[in-house]
Amino acid sequence: MTFLAKVKQGFSTTFSFFADSWAELKKVRWPSRKELTSYTLVVLVTVIAVTIYFWLLDIGISALVDLIV
Repeated sequence: MTFLAKVKQGFSTTFSFFADSWAELKKVRWPSRKELTSYTLVVLVTVIAVTIYFWLLDIGISALVDLIV
């Protein structure tokens, strides 16, 4: 296989990849603004709750270590 043939094959593979990716993106059902807002709110509340949980756990473990030391 010649160099130019390999280059052509590489470009056709790349263009095929982007064409297939675009076709798959057309199949996606994108969330509405209301859904996106509610999903974002759920994620933020969950992150804040987990952060507070680990913060309290850290304070508790630190207090235990201080008692031991």
